[in-house]
Order: sequence, then structure tokens, then C-alpha cells
Amino acid sequence: MRVNKPSLEKINPTYGSSITVRKFSEPCRNKLPEWHFHPEMELVYVNGGGGKRHIGNHLSYFQNGELIFIGANLPHQGFTDRLSGNRSETVVQMKEDFLGEHFFQIPEMALIKGLFERAKMGLSFHGKTKKTLGAKIERLMEYDAYDRLLKLLAILKALAISQEYQILNAQGFVMEINMQDNDKMNIIYDYVREHFKQVITLKEISDLVSLTEPAFCRYFKKISGKTFTLFVNEYRLVHASKLLAEQPSSITEICYRSGFNNFSHFNKQFKKFTGKSPSDYRKQVKRLVQ
Repeated sequence: MRVNKPSLEKINPTYGSSITVRKFSEPCRNKLPEWHFHPEMELVYVNGGGGKRHIGNHLSYFQNGELIFIGANLPHQGFTDRLSGNRSETVVQMKEDFLGEHFFQIPEMALIKGLFERAKMGLSFHGKTKKTLGAKIERLMEYDAYDRLLKLLAILKALAISQEYQILNAQGFVMEINMQDNDKMNIIYDYVREHFKQVITLKEISDLVSLTEPAFCRYFKKISGKTFTLFVNEYRLVHASKLLAEQPSSITEICYRSGFNNFSHFNKQFKKFTGKSPSDYRKQVKRLVQ
């Protein structure tokens, strides 16, 4: 199997600007499926559609679009691909000191400085915040560099005072960023993404990164903060959530298509993961869509 090389993504702001703003409206143009990171903070608005969030230790599924703020050096995977069904995706990237080393230390910037601190754990915004600020983020491309900066500061302030958000990595993220670890984790995550519908043994995954099984278990827990078995189960449950929201297939069929071979175990794990049974989850999604 060919494995993508990991990735410190290098981001170069547009000439004459301290921030990068890009809007993608063609399917699959911003496809970054690999585990990657960058020193810039990243504000992403996905207009419509649904997909998977994999940010730090966190795995989940979003629907009806997404507004997410990711702190510097927080590893994540891309949020959209050709199957996401989103209308567009707007990405804003900036360094923590993009307005100078001390700008966000002044009292007037205390709220935004606090937002930056929370973003280190990954933040997902919902409700009116997502709808209103998402539209404003999309319009950033319309302004010149000076007005874009002012509009962005207003957006950051609104995010800072909003209560409509979820912290995605409430326990923090323990991964120390270095290329060797990032390389191994990228291999592991790529393999899980391609084989989660099958049984993945500890032997095959530990062999893949040249570790003994006990060493692999210790390594994965240290880096990701969870056991490998839990990570694979969560990946399968996120996939099941996506199928339940988007496809009319029976729950039994979705169970097996998500890599579970025991229906009652799937039901139990799904309820533990989401707080709802698969059927109740599907009903809730239908109500939200309507």
C-alpha cells in the first residue's frame, strides 16, 4: 500500500496580507485527507453538506454544514471531499501573532486572546453563530486587504462572545508535534481509513509501523490519548452516523457496512458514543433537516 507522506502544511498568505482566505466551490478542490498540521490557526466554514471531523483526539460527524476554529499546530484531517455534498468551503488561516507580537496582549483584545486559547482544543460552532458568521466568513473574499482585516476582527470578536460552541478536545491533545510521530500516525490513520470495515488486528497494524504489539499499544495511547481499539470503534461509529443521516439503508445493513459484525454490540456502542440509539439518532437528524 502506498502511504502519503505526512505533512507540515506550508501556508503562504496572499501578497500584501497577513492572513490567507480561500473559498472553494468545486467538488473536492480542498481535499487534504491526510493527518496534517500547520503553525497557523484555521477558521473553516463549510456551507451545507455533511462529513467527518477528525481533530486531535476527536472523531465525529457533522451535518448541515460546519463552522470550526482550530488552534495552531492542532493535527486534523480535511473536512470535505467529493461525497460531502457541501455547496462551498471557506478557509481562513492566520498565525497567532499575525498582527504583531504584542497586539493581542492589549486589554481590548482580551476576549479574542481567550478565543485563541480555547481554539487550541478545537471549537465547533452551531446555531445562529454558524449561520450568521458563516455568511460573513464567505464574504471576506469580497473585500480589499484592509477591510478584510477589520471584518475578520469583528468575526473573531463575535466568536469570542458566542456561547454556541462545543470544545472538541475537552481533555486537551497530548500529541507532541514532531515529524517522526506524525509520520507513524499518518500511516496508522491512513490504514484505518482504508480498512475499518474489516477486522484490523494489533499484529498487522503494529507490523505496519515496525513495532511490537505491546510497544505499539503504549505508543498509540501516549500519542492519541486513547487505545487503538477505541479509536477504530469510534471511527466506525462516526461512519455509521454519516450513513444513518444520509442513506435510507436499514440499521442492520449500516451496522455491517461500518465494520461491526454484531448488531447488539453495535447498538450498545452507538448509544454509548452518541447518547442515542441508531433509530433515535436517525429520527433526530430527519427532524433537524425538516
